[in-house]
Amino acid sequence: QVQLVESGGGLVQAGGSLRLSCVASGSIFVSHYMAWYRQAPGKQRELVAAISIGGSTNYADSVKGRFTISRDNAKNTMYLQMDSLKPKDTAVYFCNADIVATARSLGVMTFNRGNYWGQGTQVTVSS
Repeated sequence: QVQLVESGGGLVQAGGSLRLSCVASGSIFVSHYMAWYRQAPGKQRELVAAISIGGSTNYADSVKGRFTISRDNAKNTMYLQMDSLKPKDTAVYFCNADIVATARSLGVMTFNRGNYWGQGTQVTVSS
């Protein structure tokens, strides 16, 4: 069973910084695409930043130049460094990953690809 656990959220003043972490655990063979999404009250969940297994990144226009996504494949961990935070960045931030996990049944190993979400971590930016 694969689990994603986020940490690092909190309350910060405008202009401040936070660093979010997302740790994937379980019988992971490989994590392909990993991403951060966010959802503000009354709004739809939106993509913030994404990173491929090779390190290619893309960002929402609203966070370009302020947020940096990175990953440590050996630790199955993804990070989001958030600088120059603004009140409009206030949201619950979710980790999302496309993961191939292994399972063993009757002595046979199988590989199963799935898309997983973390439980979210609250980021609040005060003005």
